[in-house]
Amino acid sequence: MTADLNGNQIGGWHQYTHSSTTSAWLAHHFYLHWRYSMDTDFLRRRAYPYLREVAVFLESVTEPGPDGKRTLPLSSSPEIRDNRLEAWFPSITNYDLALIRWLFAAAAELADLLDETEDAKRFRNVLGEMPDFALSGQDRRLLVAKDSSLEASHRHFSHLMAIHPLGLIRWENGPEDQQIILAAMSELKRLGTSQWCGYSFSWYANLAARARDGALAERALEIFSTAFCLRSSFHCNGDQSGKGYSRFKYRPFTLEGNFAAAAAIQEMLLQSYSGTIRVFPAIPNQWKDISFTTLRAEGAYLVSAERCAGMNQRVEVLSEAGGMCKIENPFAETEFKIEGAIKDSVQQAGDELRIRMSPGQKVVLARAGK
Repeated sequence: MTADLNGNQIGGWHQYTHSSTTSAWLAHHFYLHWRYSMDTDFLRRRAYPYLREVAVFLESVTEPGPDGKRTLPLSSSPEIRDNRLEAWFPSITNYDLALIRWLFAAAAELADLLDETEDAKRFRNVLGEMPDFALSGQDRRLLVAKDSSLEASHRHFSHLMAIHPLGLIRWENGPEDQQIILAAMSELKRLGTSQWCGYSFSWYANLAARARDGALAERALEIFSTAFCLRSSFHCNGDQSGKGYSRFKYRPFTLEGNFAAAAAIQEMLLQSYSGTIRVFPAIPNQWKDISFTTLRAEGAYLVSAERCAGMNQRVEVLSEAGGMCKIENPFAETEFKIEGAIKDSVQQAGDELRIRMSPGQKVVLARAGK
């Protein structure tokens, strides 16, 4: 993780310099570029080769544990327990496990797309040898590792990677996953924000959006912008407001806080990480009149939407690459019309609309009478 452009080690905390799964976190960026662009040349030449090499690497460094499931000989959860010896856990952490489980599933998915059937089978077999996530037996919250809970307020939510950004545990999956997500949010609230940095509030906003709690996401972003950003808009890590949101009061500039805040706003307005486009999935009730234009969704779709008087009015989807566009019905039980779709190209399965689209095609969904 901590290497220069020539591959030479440049030092740092031991959990970072020896983190096997950093490769998987980088692979996630390759995967997202593919999903948002649907650039088949990038998939073939860049994304899959990188994910494949990471999968081969992680297969080689994981080994059978006492329970017969694969584990890592060294496992940590940034930045839990800082740089102390006890930051290494005796069993695989949910942080490492989430990245490994995501990586093998994604590598198999891309292998299928490229007809690399042996690779796909190999990676799914390894995925099947990984353990389940470590959960509390009481409220089903995600632990840091088996028998190890989050001990106190902490700036880094690395044990929740499976919820965000990886999306392995999803609200859309139903009650079991929803219980895990709500238990995680409840734990963060119980432990408080005294040891949070500004980026913690940004990340919290993303988690809240995935939990469909628009009011909580908005509040987290408000605190971030008013207490942890300078007049220049730069995120400065520590609480500059004097209102006690955090015990950190220093001013180091860290860019990820700003990026995460922007990402959280999009998560409130538009989500597509599960393969289905959802407009306004996590907005506060008081946002009655709101719109956005050409936000990018996975699948290489540009989406625009309008909401007036608390009711969705219009959704426009432009497909850059073509394919089966899946979109959650934004009008619930209300009648609506579809313009620009080819006859017989639209199907409805429950509350999901499926529209077969060609490259460059635009489809408009509008409330009846609009």
